[in-house]
Amino acid sequence: MSTHHRFALHLVAVLSCCAAAAGVVPAQNSQIREYPVTTANSQPEDITTIFGYAYFTESATAKIGKIYATGSVQEFATPTANSRPAGITAAPDNSSVWFTEARVNKIGRMTVDGGMTEFPINNIYADPIGITAGPDGNFWFTEFGGNNIGRITPDGAITEFPVPGVGPATGNPELITAGPDGNLWFTLYNGNSIGRITPSGTVTRFPVPTPDSHPQGITAGSDGALWFTEHTGNKIGRITPAGAIVEVDVPTPNSVPDGIALGLNGSALWFCEVDGNKIGKIEFGVPGIVETPVPTRNSSPVRIVLGPDAFPWFTQFNGNKIASITE
Repeated sequence: MSTHHRFALHLVAVLSCCAAAAGVVPAQNSQIREYPVTTANSQPEDITTIFGYAYFTESATAKIGKIYATGSVQEFATPTANSRPAGITAAPDNSSVWFTEARVNKIGRMTVDGGMTEFPINNIYADPIGITAGPDGNFWFTEFGGNNIGRITPDGAITEFPVPGVGPATGNPELITAGPDGNLWFTLYNGNSIGRITPSGTVTRFPVPTPDSHPQGITAGSDGALWFTEHTGNKIGRITPAGAIVEVDVPTPNSVPDGIALGLNGSALWFCEVDGNKIGKIEFGVPGIVETPVPTRNSSPVRIVLGPDAFPWFTQFNGNKIASITE
């Protein structure tokens, strides 16, 4: 979630096969199950999975949460107080999760038994947000304030790569994912671009056609392309590894699409609508976008992942819950 929209939330509490248009499709046989986070007002943000568990960041209470498929929750405090954990990702060997600590400019690692280690970023303006496992065995993260893409080795050595051609308020890398081409892809929230960085550190930017769209979430699809959300553009975008972009409108106006993830067997993409309070679905080969309302009002769903039971799980920033959606 961008710093801008996080502040706004505090104040208030398909392109399938390149289809040309998307209409509202009533949800059929869908069910959302919600599970409260133990700590009140924790503002759960990002989410990832290891084996039969989902792990999530609690941005307001400086904790990492662990939720079982049954819905029971464990919480682990970060060593540094008020660290504001933001992004989280699983290690490829499923031994640990890695997360960003935006307020204190650190990258954290937590083993599956709860042991934590922190690695400081040597940049007081970094504001790390998104993080993902890379194809090179390292972890890659965004620096929203530093306008860098960071790389951290499993041993904790950090290298930063500047995003060229952007200033303090004209870049702001937000979320990041591994692409199908062996590179890392990221969104530039105020740069209105999608970025690509090679494992050697070469950065290329691709402008989003819609002005001031504020691209946010990004994930690799099963079609060989990357898919991303546009916060204020209210669209879902698709970008090929060569940089060709196509966009489609989200049916609900001003929905603020955020996190996006690939579902089971790669048959569909799922995304969160923060202000629409819905979960959207784009099924490959089926025109249109299906939207399912979240039962808790004004819950602000933000991030989503394929969960421990093979269904999508998502965080509710204002609802203070973790939820799953089944079909």
